[in-house]
Amino acid sequence: MAKKTTPPKKAKTTRSKAKPQSPTRKKATVKKRASGKKKSILGRLFKWAFVTGLWAAIIMGGVLAYYASELPDIAESASFERQSSITILDVRGEVLARYGEIKGNSVDIADIPPHLIQAVMAIEDRRFYSHFGIDLLGLARAMIVNIQAGGVVQGGSTITQQLAKNLFLSHERTLKRKIQEAMLAIWLEHELSKDEIMSAYLNRVYLGSGSYGVDAAAMLYFDKPVKDITLRESAIIAGLLKAPSRYSPRRNPNLANERADVVLAAMVDAGYITDAQAKGLSNIPPLPPQKPGSANSVRYFTDWVVDGLDDLIGTPETDLVIETTLVSDIQDAAKNAIQNNLAQYGTDLEVGQGAAIVMAHDGAVIALVGGRDYNRSQFNRITQARRQPGSSFKPLVYLTALENGFTPASQIMDEKITTGRYRPENFGDKYYGMVNLETALTLSLNTVSYQLMKDLGPQSVIETARRLGIISPLEADLSLALGSSSISPLELATAYAAIANGGYGVFPYAITKIRDDDGRTYFKRPDQTLTRRVADERAIRQLQVMMQNVVENGTGQRARQAFPVGGKTGTSQDSRDAWFAGFSDKLVAVVWTGNDDNSPTKGVTGGSIPAGIWSEIMRDAQYKFQGRASFGLSQNYDLKGLIGRLLTPAQEQSEQSRHAPYHNNAGFGADDQRHESSQRYND
Repeated sequence: MAKKTTPPKKAKTTRSKAKPQSPTRKKATVKKRASGKKKSILGRLFKWAFVTGLWAAIIMGGVLAYYASELPDIAESASFERQSSITILDVRGEVLARYGEIKGNSVDIADIPPHLIQAVMAIEDRRFYSHFGIDLLGLARAMIVNIQAGGVVQGGSTITQQLAKNLFLSHERTLKRKIQEAMLAIWLEHELSKDEIMSAYLNRVYLGSGSYGVDAAAMLYFDKPVKDITLRESAIIAGLLKAPSRYSPRRNPNLANERADVVLAAMVDAGYITDAQAKGLSNIPPLPPQKPGSANSVRYFTDWVVDGLDDLIGTPETDLVIETTLVSDIQDAAKNAIQNNLAQYGTDLEVGQGAAIVMAHDGAVIALVGGRDYNRSQFNRITQARRQPGSSFKPLVYLTALENGFTPASQIMDEKITTGRYRPENFGDKYYGMVNLETALTLSLNTVSYQLMKDLGPQSVIETARRLGIISPLEADLSLALGSSSISPLELATAYAAIANGGYGVFPYAITKIRDDDGRTYFKRPDQTLTRRVADERAIRQLQVMMQNVVENGTGQRARQAFPVGGKTGTSQDSRDAWFAGFSDKLVAVVWTGNDDNSPTKGVTGGSIPAGIWSEIMRDAQYKFQGRASFGLSQNYDLKGLIGRLLTPAQEQSEQSRHAPYHNNAGFGADDQRHESSQRYND
């Protein structure tokens, strides 16, 4: 085993003989050791801070490099050329709407009033001419204000940053977008002069109501070019930058006035104007009156026009002016009829939406109201919705029958269906025995339509529908006789136009001409001539007068006019959809009411609210539309000479007795409603 060693005694003796230190020296030694320890800690902290900072810088550099790599192509995006705009006119040349990024003229900085530039700087970026694209002082101030407020109440973006966002980036609020915005702002400051940045910003900024740029806003709100606006008007335009819709002088003149006062106070604070100047500008300037047809309902029409532009000329590369078929007076009449009737009956009957289209016999769309309120819902229920048409589809079944050997006088037994999987019922389970086709359509008897569909075959009716312009999928099922397949109101109007014009197919259209401001024409619709026959003329003439009888003696009496009209009501299962579609000798109109969620209404039928709306629209449209009639409707509804109606005196008396209960001049009373609402599946 190894011998255990002990420490040398000499070392021990040396330590034991060491002289004792004085208290003063001992304290100095302790301080020295503490100081060294402190320096060691500070050194380590400095070292770690340096390393951490270095890594943070490396990471930040990597993040910036990554964000920079995802920036758009600045060379291509930095062009300040005006984007194309679209101006849509009604049939008289009045402006309906404007689309596009810039509507006003691109204005040089020298032509922009100095007080407008000062107003914008006072409220948005006072140090614009001194910072490098990012206002560090402004950022610090905004941070303090936001901390004190406990939320974001003030932004720190400069005008250059806002221009960078508008030119290159989306409007999402993310850290990535803010970093990219700052990088692009610095780049813009390097590439452009301050005046160029200010000019680009003022020519592109959104200022509400579809206007981009200060010249467009000046024309829209004050009916004058920007070079002529006053100090007060400049304050109003500058006030729009925070919230264009909220502070619009059209929508909220009081709020616009209050915001303008804030801008003027900021201008006083910045030293641009005196307090006396600001106090002398208290009244908001009068706005130019709204042009006819400029109410929001027209946007359903103009949106549809713009959506179809690509099919005609492709993507526009210059400012365009589009001339259309819309008649603003009729558009307003349609809008008012829908809004007034829904306001009067909608709540009690639980119906929330309505839509209407008015079309000339050649397919020209004269008016289009796609919903109750465009501001609340831009969904176009005329062109985009697919709903069950109910009995308003029945004329296509009857037309197929008339083209295949039946006549209005042909007799069919109206009786309860007791066999087969599908067993439609008449209203109130009432049946009339042997009736002719005219009476069956007038009373909207479901069993007769069903028997015709069964005899003709669903496919033959589908072929008729296709010829007349219905393109939606149709189920080859016997229930199609009662309008079980969903279609759009635009399709139904197209089919009824073919019935109204004597059997010629039409394509719905709204654009008559596309041109630019210099007079170059990009598209011109040729004069419409009805040459494409899609239905037998004799059968169409018979159907026209049968549909007149629906209005005169049947379910559509509320649509009666002082001039001859024909039409058909339609109501789907549980009154989810209610329609009236009809025509005069010049026009076709289709009205739909219902709910967007397809919920049932309280017994709304085609002969009630829709027929009333249709009646109001057609009463105005017939006299305001300047187009010529494509045929003459019988004034006395005597069909004997035209369709060879062969009835015995007994049959005539029987038919008159069947019609008698439905001569309800009020049009919305118990007789009309009772007949229509209980047709189980349709009216």
